Amino acid sequence: MGMTITEKILAFHAGKDSVKPGELIDVSLDLVLSNDVTAPIAIKEFEKIGVDRVFDKDKVALVPDHYTPNKDIKSAEQAKIMRGFARAQKITNYFEIGRMGVEHALLPELGLVLPGDAIIGADSHTCTYGALGAFSTGVGSTDVAAAMATGKVWLKVPPTMKFIFDGELGQWVGGKDLILYLIGKIGVDGALYKAMEFSGSAICNLSMDGRFAMANMAIEAGGKNGIIAPDDITLSYVKERAERDYKVYESDDDAEYEEVFKFDASSIEPQVAFPHLPSNTRGISEVGEVKIDQVVIGSCTNGRIEDMAEAAKVLKGNKVHRDVRLIVIPATQAIYRQAMAEGLFDIFLDSEAAVSTPTCGPCLGGHMGILAKGERAVATTNRNFVGRMGHPESEVYLSNPSVAAASAIMGRIASPSEVA
Repeated sequence: MGMTITEKILAFHAGKDSVKPGELIDVSLDLVLSNDVTAPIAIKEFEKIGVDRVFDKDKVALVPDHYTPNKDIKSAEQAKIMRGFARAQKITNYFEIGRMGVEHALLPELGLVLPGDAIIGADSHTCTYGALGAFSTGVGSTDVAAAMATGKVWLKVPPTMKFIFDGELGQWVGGKDLILYLIGKIGVDGALYKAMEFSGSAICNLSMDGRFAMANMAIEAGGKNGIIAPDDITLSYVKERAERDYKVYESDDDAEYEEVFKFDASSIEPQVAFPHLPSNTRGISEVGEVKIDQVVIGSCTNGRIEDMAEAAKVLKGNKVHRDVRLIVIPATQAIYRQAMAEGLFDIFLDSEAAVSTPTCGPCLGGHMGILAKGERAVATTNRNFVGRMGHPESEVYLSNPSVAAASAIMGRIASPSEVA
């Protein structure tokens, strides 16, 4: 029996010829990630283990992105712990303010995650790197502590679910819409501890930014990881960035899947996830009249250059509705610079949006756009749980960047076809 791409990567990193779903294995890691929320806990646990040094200073990445630039004394103390550890351990991949970005946009951009890698991170959206054909998954801070000491993690091999999207995508439809549509079909626990493998002609024609958005939200269906087999689009992205060898894997024709879903991508319209779950999705034509107070365009899901350009295309020549606040957050310094160089900032500022330095900020209710009681936001982020962006009685609606931009103009959830 053949293996899936996920099984092949795990087998290689466990030093085995093959693995099967349910098997417990020790996996050698190519990268261990943590941020300013989770790293201080991991560092405290690491110090209890009794080792002096991390297993490899080049294979640990520490990114202060959640509450930075620091919003208060507590967040400053958190960042200080991580900064001190990075300096003491001589961590190569520590990214200070001015050099940092939202972690899941930053690491692929710098070529630190590559096809065939095995990666864990103390952040649930570490699954983003599956877009490059890597196995990557979120873990707890104690797992990261042990991994920083040993370079390994134990895992149970997940069974794989295959999702095939065939057909040509319609206007204003991208990776965010495909994954919201999928989660709407299977639910937030539909892929619990499963590998989610995405394929089909629509995926083959999807940009890297669209693929990152899809893999990023695998966790919102409960997935252990999301993954797309590398192709020419992947390799073109990687070759510009890779400074070490990597290995391309793909699933065997006779690989065994727990379940296979087939979708007609041409019939999918822009999606909106209503409060308070990413699975509470509707097509844009079924949304109705939903007035809003704020729009956030950014995050590890949709803060990349393609997302900035998509929003600018809708906003150009328009003003943000007088009752709405629009916050635009490029995910990395490089994206910030490119957006500025391409004139996108002029469009955002002319529309009366606020543009922020890279940060996770409002996505997790941290800072830079907290919602008050009763307020509603449209966001290109990945979660809309109760209180996710602020007050427990606020509401978050998830969408792609073009819907978010159109909504900012109209003052209600709107289709980009209404304004662009």
